[in-house]
Amino acid sequence: MPEPSGVTRRVSVMSLLVAPHAMPSSRGLVANHLRAGLSTGALADLRDDWEALVDAARDFSGAAVELAALSGHELPGLAAFLDEDPWLPFRFVSVHAPTKHVDTGDRALARELAALPPVVDAIVLHPDTLREPEAFRALGRRAVVENMDARKDAGTTVAELEALFELLPEAGFCLDVAHVWSLDPTMALGHELLDAFRLRLTHVHVSSLTPACEHVPLLGAHEALFAEVLERCVDVPWILEAA
Repeated sequence: MPEPSGVTRRVSVMSLLVAPHAMPSSRGLVANHLRAGLSTGALADLRDDWEALVDAARDFSGAAVELAALSGHELPGLAAFLDEDPWLPFRFVSVHAPTKHVDTGDRALARELAALPPVVDAIVLHPDTLREPEAFRALGRRAVVENMDARKDAGTTVAELEALFELLPEAGFCLDVAHVWSLDPTMALGHELLDAFRLRLTHVHVSSLTPACEHVPLLGAHEALFAEVLERCVDVPWILEAA
């Protein structure tokens, strides 16, 4: 019996995001994850057109989406779009908070993020950008802290993240497996982070990284390397950060 057309389309689009070379025996681990979704940050040509971004993410998967307002200049447009109560056909919706071009302080940014409607399940924060972390207590359980890559000076180790969670006791955790790899190609750090924060885990970021720590489509070799860590996270959404 053939698969429903929607499933066929999702797997087909997924396959485009997993680079074909060096494919390991774990091929399909990401493509077959039933709660995989796309970050709109991967769709730079549609930036600021939130309706088009949502449509593209929906074509990829209805399971999950991350609406990426990576620049402070993008957040007002996203907030206005969400205030219109658009149809978001996703079972999990996260927003990636700005990491650059933020003209206001942390308290004003936290108020803007806290005002996002309840359809947003999680709001991802970069530890290295937080000057007043306690301001983001206003987000409650929707605050989600992401582990950082080798370029960053905060949020890369269990100890650094523990200190942040003391200030944000309700916050969740987003594991970025490529960020882990940039610091520890053995991926032992990924297991350390999960041992410490697995109960906080809300979702996972998946991609490969360039030497400059830029997100690129997932390589087969990396899919194999990440597999043991990802298999500990099968009950949460996986967000692909490159298309």
